[in-house]
Amino acid sequence: MIELKNISKVYRIDSVRVEALKNINLRIEDGEFVAIMGPSGSGKSTLMNIIGCLDVPTSGEYYLDYVNVSEYSESRLADIRNKKIGFVFQSFNLLPRLNAFSNVELPLIYSGNTKNRKERVISALKAVNILDRANHRPSELSGGQQQKVAIARALVNEPSIILADEPTGNLDSKAGEEIMNILTGLNEKGITVVLVTHEDSIARYARRIVRLRDGEIVDDRRIKEEPGDRTVKNKEVKGRKQFLLSFGELVQSMKMAIFSIFANKLRSFLTMLGIIVGVAAVIIMLALGSGAQSQITSNISKMGVNLLMVRPGGQLRGPMRGIDASNIKMLTTDDAEAIKREVAEIDEVCPSVARGYEVVYGNKNTTTTVNAVTPNFILIRDFPVQYGEFISDEDERYLRRVVVLGKTVKDALFGDEDPIGQYVKINRQTFQVIGVMSEKGVVGFGGNIDDAVYIPLRTGQKRLFGIDYITTLFIKAKSQDVMDRAIAKITKLLRERHRLRDTDPNDFNITSQKDILETVQSTTKTFTLLLAGIAIVSLIVGGIGIMNIMFVSVTERTREIGIRKAIGGKQIDILSQFLIESIIVSLSGGLLGILVGVTLSKTAGNLIFQWQTLVTPKSILMSFGFAFAVGLFFGFYPALKASNLNPIEALRYE
Repeated sequence: MIELKNISKVYRIDSVRVEALKNINLRIEDGEFVAIMGPSGSGKSTLMNIIGCLDVPTSGEYYLDYVNVSEYSESRLADIRNKKIGFVFQSFNLLPRLNAFSNVELPLIYSGNTKNRKERVISALKAVNILDRANHRPSELSGGQQQKVAIARALVNEPSIILADEPTGNLDSKAGEEIMNILTGLNEKGITVVLVTHEDSIARYARRIVRLRDGEIVDDRRIKEEPGDRTVKNKEVKGRKQFLLSFGELVQSMKMAIFSIFANKLRSFLTMLGIIVGVAAVIIMLALGSGAQSQITSNISKMGVNLLMVRPGGQLRGPMRGIDASNIKMLTTDDAEAIKREVAEIDEVCPSVARGYEVVYGNKNTTTTVNAVTPNFILIRDFPVQYGEFISDEDERYLRRVVVLGKTVKDALFGDEDPIGQYVKINRQTFQVIGVMSEKGVVGFGGNIDDAVYIPLRTGQKRLFGIDYITTLFIKAKSQDVMDRAIAKITKLLRERHRLRDTDPNDFNITSQKDILETVQSTTKTFTLLLAGIAIVSLIVGGIGIMNIMFVSVTERTREIGIRKAIGGKQIDILSQFLIESIIVSLSGGLLGILVGVTLSKTAGNLIFQWQTLVTPKSILMSFGFAFAVGLFFGFYPALKASNLNPIEALRYE
């Protein structure tokens, strides 16, 4: 039962006040067939929209089934429009991207009804004799056929009220008569029919005519008696919780999102382009950073992960903290022997002295590092000889002038010539070449270990450098697990040997490859994240593009939103539809961006940056996650705006 008490509706256009309805009092019983007539501008469509819960009155009360409609929430009103009221519009209001079957199915999806959905759609189409056109889109149907589809859509949820606004206005007389016969038949089955028309020939199908003029009822008369041999249909509406989205609604939203994307292919691709560039940039930056970190880590590991290096001089800051630098105790071979003898966690100790000299062969020369070391150097540094031999204990004992060349020095002085047995000059002293080291490349913080030569330690101290101390102790611990303990024992031993008081700082420093490795990894990780952060800026720009296009899409499809709300679409339904569209665009761009990023990172590392790139699953997941987050974040506000549109204003949008 429908009852309106003192209903008024006032529109304000700028400063102009327009009264569309004035104190309307109207009561419509269940099962009636009522025609609302009046000239254009009389307020009949406004009255119909208020009865259909599409619009709200400015004042007055509207009761539906004895309940004041103003007490209903927006979600409850959507349930009523979906299940109790079926709308038939003059302009049909079918969704152009869906075929007839899908248009009729839409109210069932919004109701969350999954039981016998296909059979119910077919039954509704059969009821209006349009089943043979079920797979055709509205543009492929005549006006009469489109109106039949609209009636089938209104019937599919078995409503108790049909509201028809000028249902024959855009049809020829034959199609109009067919539509009116269908509405009459529905009324005879007990469905309440309220019809808006300005034609007397159409109004005569009704049993009661209400006439409006200038927003007021001027006449209300019954022209036919209601039949007494029928069952009046009054359906109880059970609401669906608004925060739940059914599987059917999700599929429908995805389908509509895909339709919308493909309907504007170029625009959609240009929207995706920002995401593609952003994701690809993130992938490439992370791949370059991870590759650099992996390469540096590998190079440092070549020096031996169990390596400790002891050098004279503490890690001082400021003005030497009161220490006289000239009195710093230098390291000696006795220190090396003591460490080897007394620290059980140690495998090998190699004392070393390094100085820069020019090495000459014939008319060729090169400036390099001359390392005076003991024979166990190659064991500690895991640095084998490529050919020839390394320094022996006899070379060390007899102070022989022999030299082993690094690969870079060998290439500079000898090229393709075999250097074994040849003589070179170091600081005007002659040394015989006995071996060439294998190629190891850049290790540590940019040092090229191949750009060096190696001579016996005592030869270097006594014959070349003229010193009795050493500059570095290379120490190999038994394992990584004992390195901290080894460092503690070496520190204690050297402090005792150098007679340092408890308050004195160390006059030596100990560095481990583990510390260097951790520092490098931390630094490169920070650098990688910085690069990724810069790349993410382009993702944000792409997200702004998505937001802009989604606003355009909402504006273009405002009428579609009104149609969906008129047949029972709730805020969550509209919000989900546009949000899913935004996410699909973003994720599609993300997937293409990942493909582009992986491809370019493989080529960029080798061709441009000259180092290996490393694409990790973590970087791909992170990029994909960012793409999803961008679509969700930048699509939410346009989707929220769409979901909050007033249904009647959306339907009137041109």
